[in-house]
Amino acid sequence: MSYLDKVLEKIGEWADKIIETLLGPEIEPEAELIPIPVDDRHHRRY
Repeated sequence: MSYLDKVLEKIGEWADKIIETLLGPEIEPEAELIPIPVDDRHHRRY
């Protein structure tokens, strides 16, 4: 690897660190919603 390749790689690493610092860590996937049981027996009287 040439000197120029090493410099470009290091600049890319620095850019990644700056972006992560400004925008926060990588976005995590949304947590799955937990179903909440509902007692609706009084609504089902016909």
